[in-house]
Amino acid sequence: MVRIAFSFGLLILLAFSPTPHFKASHFKTKHVIVLVIDGPRYTETWGDSARRYIPNMAQKMLPQAVLYDNFRNSGYTYTLAGHTAICTGVEQGLNNFGLEMPEKPSFFQYYIKLKEHDASKSWIITSKDKLEMLANCKDSVWKEKYKPSTDCGKKGLGSGYRGDSLTMVRVFEVLTKEQPNLMLINLKEPDASGHANNWVGYIEGIQSGDKYVYQLWQAIQNDSNYANATALFVTSDHGRHLDGIKNGFVNHGDECEGCRHINLLALGPDFKKNVTLDVQRNQKDIAATIAYLMGFEMTTSKGEVMHELFEKP
Repeated sequence: MVRIAFSFGLLILLAFSPTPHFKASHFKTKHVIVLVIDGPRYTETWGDSARRYIPNMAQKMLPQAVLYDNFRNSGYTYTLAGHTAICTGVEQGLNNFGLEMPEKPSFFQYYIKLKEHDASKSWIITSKDKLEMLANCKDSVWKEKYKPSTDCGKKGLGSGYRGDSLTMVRVFEVLTKEQPNLMLINLKEPDASGHANNWVGYIEGIQSGDKYVYQLWQAIQNDSNYANATALFVTSDHGRHLDGIKNGFVNHGDECEGCRHINLLALGPDFKKNVTLDVQRNQKDIAATIAYLMGFEMTTSKGEVMHELFEKP
């Protein structure tokens, strides 16, 4: 009798107890922004001992951040696949021209459904038009449902790329007017200049990305809605071939170290500060960590929560 009573009481306790892994109130973070700088090599960014092309991130932001020194694209090393892994937590080979949707839903769709927010609170803003496909998926339960707002390329899928400066104008407009809780940003440089075999433009693209990241972080800290309530992940979709492999920095897409070894800098009120971690993580883990931060379970994701990122267990 005692054993039965204990079991029944335990069931009652479990039924009415919160699930600690998905209780968003445990965290100060109420907004998450992912900024993807498209296609820089590790050797020209955090792998450069002088970090000469990313002075804002290296000198002004790293003291407030966690740097993953061994972050990877462990799937397919091109644009749409990299972004899909970040957003869905699933590595998938898919058409790189924007003609194919991800198989599984993104953290945007989970958030909109489970938190019952409208699309204005979740945004995908990208320089590359083809990334509009991230707003939807093939899964019949989710297809055409719970889609975030998008502002991609010149005028959406098929319209062509736009300059990163114009993308950042839209980012700041949306942050001010809509005050979203979730946002993904893509900057097409330095990838576009790399493919054009333009080394000077490639380096300038890394430098401009560094500038935009710092401007965004300053804007967050100067906004009463976002300050001390926003997590920012700065990462890449893929790297590029190392010198001596195929055509070097011009391209990417295989399993070489240059294509796989990418960057992740994470800042937020719940994260450690001025810490560099050599633990190996990959793009899928971003989706899982965002779900954990925002208080929902992302059952289709294959990623793991980056618990070592957090200031407290």
